[in-house]
Amino acid sequence: MNLHINGRIWLETASIDGNERFMGIGRLELLSHIQRTGSINKAAKAMNMSYKRAWEIVHSMNTQADSPLVITQTGGEKGGGTSITNEGEKYLTYYRALQERFQHFLANELENMPR
Repeated sequence: MNLHINGRIWLETASIDGNERFMGIGRLELLSHIQRTGSINKAAKAMNMSYKRAWEIVHSMNTQADSPLVITQTGGEKGGGTSITNEGEKYLTYYRALQERFQHFLANELENMPR
């Protein structure tokens, strides 16, 4: 038998309505695209996601965090743009490392699986 172990890990915040997803692999990917492109729209397109959905996710993370992870600046001489804040950088760094540790955990569990 060729078994694999798979799983996902995410960070949640507690609310009156229950737990709300704060950071997961998809949100990490969205933040990474925003960081790279400087644009929510371009990040959404890179993920085949609507701008509206990407904006909802950014808004959700920003309102759950102690301070915003993403800031936007509307037009002007150089045009608008979007950037990841220092707080956003901290979560990107932490979640990437958490994801890596989780993958190591899954690999170790697979090694320990009875055969």
